[in-house]
Amino acid sequence: MSMLEAVLAATREHAGRPALSSGRQTLSFGDLGERIERVATGLVDAGMRPGDRVAFSVRPSIDAVVLALAICRAGGQIAFVDLGAGPELLAARLALAQPQWTAAESLLHLVSSPGLRRVARSRGIDLPAYAELLPHARHIVAGRSLPGSPRGAHRLDALARTRPRALPAADADADALLIFTSGTTGEPKTVLHTLASLGAGLADIRAGLGLTPGLRLLTDQLMIGIPALIAGSHWTLPPAGLDPGASPERYLPHLERAEAVFASPGGLDAILRLLDEQGAAPGGLQLIALGGAPVLPPLIERALARFPQARIRCVYGMSEILPVAIADGREKLRASSAGDLVGAVVPSVDARIDDGELVLSGPGLARAYLHELPDELAEVRTGDLARIDDGRLTLLGRKKDMLLRGTQNIYVGLYEPLIASLPGVADAAMVGVPDAIGDDRVVVAVVPASGGTGGARDGLVPDPAHPLARRVAAALPGLIDHGALPDLVVAIGALPRRGRMRKPDRAALVALVTPLLDAASTPPGRGELAP
Repeated sequence: MSMLEAVLAATREHAGRPALSSGRQTLSFGDLGERIERVATGLVDAGMRPGDRVAFSVRPSIDAVVLALAICRAGGQIAFVDLGAGPELLAARLALAQPQWTAAESLLHLVSSPGLRRVARSRGIDLPAYAELLPHARHIVAGRSLPGSPRGAHRLDALARTRPRALPAADADADALLIFTSGTTGEPKTVLHTLASLGAGLADIRAGLGLTPGLRLLTDQLMIGIPALIAGSHWTLPPAGLDPGASPERYLPHLERAEAVFASPGGLDAILRLLDEQGAAPGGLQLIALGGAPVLPPLIERALARFPQARIRCVYGMSEILPVAIADGREKLRASSAGDLVGAVVPSVDARIDDGELVLSGPGLARAYLHELPDELAEVRTGDLARIDDGRLTLLGRKKDMLLRGTQNIYVGLYEPLIASLPGVADAAMVGVPDAIGDDRVVVAVVPASGGTGGARDGLVPDPAHPLARRVAAALPGLIDHGALPDLVVAIGALPRRGRMRKPDRAALVALVTPLLDAASTPPGRGELAP
């Protein structure tokens, strides 16, 4: 089934069960299906046509889920817009996508209105004037009625009161989702998925995580929540913007009512640390799903110690094809060979190794990169070194990035995304500084999300005494492999970059941090953190 067909089938099969909850509001599957059809009919009546693109900026909520699915039901395409991407990159992405519609909360229109923008800017928050980003677009507004919404905007609550009628069946091969990934402001990279490719991938997530009817799942991620709906599970959304990594004490009460949770490794680390501080008894979670960064054995061991009955599932994927593989946590702990076992390759993916590099294709692959149309994707070269043993995939690192410490190879691609996902970290890089015998002394550089204080505020000045550097240093034991622990953690205002693609300039970073290592009278021991 396509993604949309699978969701609508679930709304009929499980009509009386609870489907979606947020705060005190719960929709049954039957109510969810009816609301999707009502809003989709309202959108068609308002002029939405198959192929219309919608710049989507509604935070995770019941409204967001209903509206996203209704847009697909009406034949539209969703382009998730990150307003924090910076004005140049945001403008380039919108120019490439050329959306005919926007969908945003009334609160966003209010706070980005001229008067309040000045107030927000004085407090260090620079929001674009949302209604002016796409002056010729038509607007959909979610949330309660507030000043500042564009004239003539279509309110979601009004669309939901539309009398539904039979709409044409959705075309499984129709484009449905645009995902903005990396790329420069001159050539942003945008992945284009169809309803069919999403259906294939989300079915694999449902099966790989073992989602079942009635299971209470806590997450704000659509790519996990939608498979839960397809399975007949009860998807609960935490309050919008609540990050377990940044505020585990606020997240924990929601987790206590869940049977399953999806989190980033950094988010789970923060939850486990809080539970350890509280001396809490083992919890009752049945499933802990992890993704968004590498999941390494130390974190799995801590999770199983706290939740011994839980199934741990680790999802490896990318924007072009999600998921690629799903690993069982206990199986990862038993893996004895070098590298990161990311699990069994899912059925919708064909994986092969070409000169050591992982190459992917199959039904779950996105149709194209938007900027390369009309050329379509036949396969995607991942840049990951890997091997496949009996259908199980092990990552060995990035083709170009490897450090050597003694007899151990350290593939920085396994660790940089995990470090970058920690609270307060906007970006991270791991580099090696050769010592007198040719080994690498490992240095981690982190960029503070808020600009930081002291030396890290002053551009390319690495600061080992910065509070974020100390917090990251303290967080890494128990989160990454002991043999990969850095000799030094520093904060820096921005990573040095080079070239049109603005890739990290590792040689320049090595030059910046080498004096800090050389200045130490006694170099740190292997795997010991300084400071």
